[in-house]
Amino acid sequence: MLRKLVVVGVGLIGGSFARALRRAGAVGTIVGVDRNEVALARALELGIVDRAAREAADEVADADLVLLAAPVAQTPAILASIATRLGPDTVVTDAGSTKGDVVAAARTALGAQIARFVPAHPIAGREVHGPDAALDDLYDGRHVIVTPLAGHDADAVERVRAAWRSAGARVLEMDVARHDSVLASVSHLPHVLAYALVAQIVDGVDAELKLALAGAGFRDFTRIAASSPEMWRDIVLANREALLGELDRYAAVVADLRARIADGDGAGIEAVFDKASRTRLAWQAARDAATSR
Repeated sequence: MLRKLVVVGVGLIGGSFARALRRAGAVGTIVGVDRNEVALARALELGIVDRAAREAADEVADADLVLLAAPVAQTPAILASIATRLGPDTVVTDAGSTKGDVVAAARTALGAQIARFVPAHPIAGREVHGPDAALDDLYDGRHVIVTPLAGHDADAVERVRAAWRSAGARVLEMDVARHDSVLASVSHLPHVLAYALVAQIVDGVDAELKLALAGAGFRDFTRIAASSPEMWRDIVLANREALLGELDRYAAVVADLRARIADGDGAGIEAVFDKASRTRLAWQAARDAATSR
């Protein structure tokens, strides 16, 4: 059990982590920190946190675990602010969607204390954000990727793994570079495409009519375009090298499809669609089976 948890960023991700640990009886006191005073007050009102603090540095000395759940661009400043105030048994982790930039920031800020920093990333989310979006079951059956660093503190890693298991998650381990490459493909690229489609429509001809007539396909494809623009701006910039590679590969597939459409190549179009359809159906079946266990 964690005697004291400090959550920096009390929105969807941090708030859901706090709620999940509370549900599991795996935490004593939860302290919330957020630059948004309205959000912090709301988290307190909802019972997500027991106490609100203005500065993380004032709360970390006696904390068992500190979760950084703010947008990734804020991570360097947060780490720098708490580096000299960490207690001898405090473990720090994060929930950012990119890991290379976070690890670099942690090495700079924490120096010799880097062994007590355990990067992690929950593969869970919603298109809404803020404390009101937080759920105690958001992580149930979902994967959380932990990316331990060379020379890590084994007890620190296990503390983070145990906390996520208590939150209902399935914990995997992966190295930092592979994490960023994989997530650029299956998370960061889809968000860019969803934002791009909405931007294309709203900036084009007959935008109001198109949106009025948009149906379930548009709804499902663009759901994630309602996500936090600030958070996703930070993510795509932090992982831009891997994301640019994925964008180039996607553009090549689109160019190939465009050529098939222009040539009237029905068989070729159907072959691409069929392969994608079968892959999507198999993925959904495997996902449903995994979450039912």
